[in-house]
Amino acid sequence: MSLNGRYLNTTDAEHQESALYTLVNNRGDFLNLLEQANYPLKMKLTSETAQHDADIEIAHSTTVVAVLYQDGVMIAGDRRATAGTSVIYDRAEKVLQIDRHSVLAISGSPAIAYEIARVLEHSFQYFRRSQLQELSLEGKLRMLSRLIRDNLSMALQGIGAVIPIFALYDLSADENDNGGKIFFYDGLGAHFENVDFATTGSGSIWIRGVLRYLSRFGDTPMHAMDQQQAAITILRLLDIASEYDAATSGYNAKGNIFPNIKTVTRTGVDTISDDDLAAWYAEAQPKAEE
Repeated sequence: MSLNGRYLNTTDAEHQESALYTLVNNRGDFLNLLEQANYPLKMKLTSETAQHDADIEIAHSTTVVAVLYQDGVMIAGDRRATAGTSVIYDRAEKVLQIDRHSVLAISGSPAIAYEIARVLEHSFQYFRRSQLQELSLEGKLRMLSRLIRDNLSMALQGIGAVIPIFALYDLSADENDNGGKIFFYDGLGAHFENVDFATTGSGSIWIRGVLRYLSRFGDTPMHAMDQQQAAITILRLLDIASEYDAATSGYNAKGNIFPNIKTVTRTGVDTISDDDLAAWYAEAQPKAEE
């Protein structure tokens, strides 16, 4: 083994001692070992340094939430995209339809997330047209896992992490059962099925406990709510998140901008219109005492 032009098996005792000290001192950290051996690192591995050197601001988006309701899955995302402390866009689409019965909700870097969604959509289409059948549930989950895992290098640099929620309807489920399914992913592509709800993004920490409370102790459990009840609950949750997280927006009354909310049921993916959301939101507002 060579270390900066010196061999560990050299007879020079001082060189052996110095090389051994360098190896032990770095405790197996390969990057530190290279620096000690005078191999300069030209690539900066932190997002702060990378953004400073390139003088760019990378957009991020939050918060997304999915809940199981009586007809399937309802999945929603606020509309704000931020870069650092700046709000750069207030009409971002974070809930993306992938095929007739599946939806991807994104938090993190929109640039990477949109590309993952496009590749996923085209992959599902290619399989359906070439094999004349739908890709299996497990096949869809594993394909998304691979795309997230392939993005690991960007995620580790802190400039391209994507943590999505994948919601779909399992048509093989009995018609009397709810075939809605919600899957949460980690940065390495591992997926976990959430029975009642899932939420991710910087605003998720403020509403996860509320969702747990509603699921266990609410007058109407989330899975038993109808479409209007579930939509009102989600609007309120995103309003709560926006109160504590600057990167999240709830209902923007000034611009009349509502969160994007989709449903995934046995009949397919549907988008709840802003008109319906406005009517339901107004109806749910507490009335002032006379």
